[in-house]
Amino acid sequence: RSRGGRLVYAGAGTAGRLGILDATECPPTFNTDPSRVVGLIAGGPQAVVTSVEGAEDSRELARADLEPLALTPDDTVVGISASGRTPYAIGAVEYARARRCLTIGLACNPGSPLAAAADHGIEIVVGPELLTGSTRLKAGTAQKLVLNMISTITMIRLGKTYGNLMVDVRASNDKLRARSHRIVALATGADDQEIERALSATDGEVKHAILTILAAVDGPTAARLLEQSDGHLRAALAAATTG
Repeated sequence: RSRGGRLVYAGAGTAGRLGILDATECPPTFNTDPSRVVGLIAGGPQAVVTSVEGAEDSRELARADLEPLALTPDDTVVGISASGRTPYAIGAVEYARARRCLTIGLACNPGSPLAAAADHGIEIVVGPELLTGSTRLKAGTAQKLVLNMISTITMIRLGKTYGNLMVDVRASNDKLRARSHRIVALATGADDQEIERALSATDGEVKHAILTILAAVDGPTAARLLEQSDGHLRAALAAATTG
């Protein structure tokens, strides 16, 4: 949320791994702090790569995993379960709702206990799996799409994009540095030399570099305008042109 809250995913097995995947992809894609989007899986980190038997059956385990996060009403907790009956996911939503968080229950069966436990239920009814009970197939694919939408729309609302461009991308390797250059080019139409000067003047920050070119301001001014605009590039551009 824009007030500084966190997005927390909680699930078991495939569902938990999908939540962790979506959470871990947010920092490099949107330059978010790793603590802003969090993935929890029943059984802890080892359950990401190995099966932890019985962990999904415990509501209490979900509470124990969430307690260290010190949830506040600004946080959003998404319980993920293909069946919609997993105690861990239901327990996570119930615990979060008791702390006045916004809660979402993501399931692949209609009328699920998980959706009923949450403020908002999202139920994608995919029907029987090709391999009976193997929810990593249709259910897992559908849930991955929904998680993509939840995180991406959230980041759009937080000003992490400009049009369809990832202007908050973190340039942590050669591939992403090249992508940063392309994004600035697409947003501004500037030539390569001007783009490199802008990126150099803004320590590689794409959003700042775009602002220096389009608003003809220096790096510190771009940083100030973006801070005043809560990171929203369009608002910062508007402020630069009217100020």
